[in-house]
Amino acid sequence: MAMAAIDKTGLTAKQKAAVIVRLVLGEGEDMELARLPPGLQAELAQEMAMMGLIDRDTRNAVIGEFCDMLEAVGVSFPGDIDGTLDLLDGHLSPDTTDRLRRMAALNGSGDPWDRIAALSTPLLAELARTEAVEIAAVMFSKLPVPRAAEVFGLLPSDLARQIAYAMSLTGMVEAPALRRIGQALIQAADAIPRSALEGKAVDKVGAILNFSPSATRDSVLAGLDDDDAGFAGEVRKTIFTWANIPSRIDPRDIARITREVEGTVLIKALAGAKGANEPTVEFLLSGLSSRLAETMREEMEALGRVSARDAEEAMDQVVAAIRRMEAAGDLFMIALDPEEADEG
Repeated sequence: MAMAAIDKTGLTAKQKAAVIVRLVLGEGEDMELARLPPGLQAELAQEMAMMGLIDRDTRNAVIGEFCDMLEAVGVSFPGDIDGTLDLLDGHLSPDTTDRLRRMAALNGSGDPWDRIAALSTPLLAELARTEAVEIAAVMFSKLPVPRAAEVFGLLPSDLARQIAYAMSLTGMVEAPALRRIGQALIQAADAIPRSALEGKAVDKVGAILNFSPSATRDSVLAGLDDDDAGFAGEVRKTIFTWANIPSRIDPRDIARITREVEGTVLIKALAGAKGANEPTVEFLLSGLSSRLAETMREEMEALGRVSARDAEEAMDQVVAAIRRMEAAGDLFMIALDPEEADEG
């Protein structure tokens, strides 16, 4: 039978924890103590407040014991459903994760506000519109500021003003009431019908038209104008084609864009751009050095006639390169003005 280790420090477990926290904070490291239960946070602060000087030998003994405990751990688990689902993020289906979070929040074993913060912005806005102003105020008080700002932007100004005022009255809500409100909001969110299709129709249509031949794209947009001009305008905002390059790309990014495209492809796109696509040619060449632009003009002339199909394929490759750069964060496209979208 193994003998228990003899404690040579004379400190309680809580005091040892206080020593470790003090040492870690003294090294400038960050500790997420706010994630501890409020009761443990209070006990830790009280222990640290009552402790005086600790001699070097005691400090070293506490550190040694702590390191021995860490080395003895084979594997650790989060200890709660929220942490477990975070650990399994990407390995469970979204439906399974959502169902487990909902069950945990409703039976009291999970934090309902974690799941509420993960709801989509439109769904949070719908909750704000349908729940009592006081409930909505509590919800906004618990949401991270960036998410709260997004949701606020989707609300009517009068309702946003009422909620903002009600937030000034939510400071005295106690923890049990907060949990009950969170659970009620989850139930309300589950009762709101949601489409089984992911993504907005506007974004899906825009993405499809981005990769469609220009003739098809123009025809579909013209038809949408007749059927629903508002929807057509929203779709145009999501479309980015060769012709949109001058209005959406910063001239300072032109040189980097041209380096991302194979030279023969770029020359073919420049040489084959006609009609509404011609302004993009001058825009791109104007962003290059005069020597490089002149060389490209000579290569365009030497290439001769480019078929419409080959030109469109080359222009699509340039657009695809820009899209890749945007997705990677290498460039940022200029936002499209509503009037430009309507005209486009």
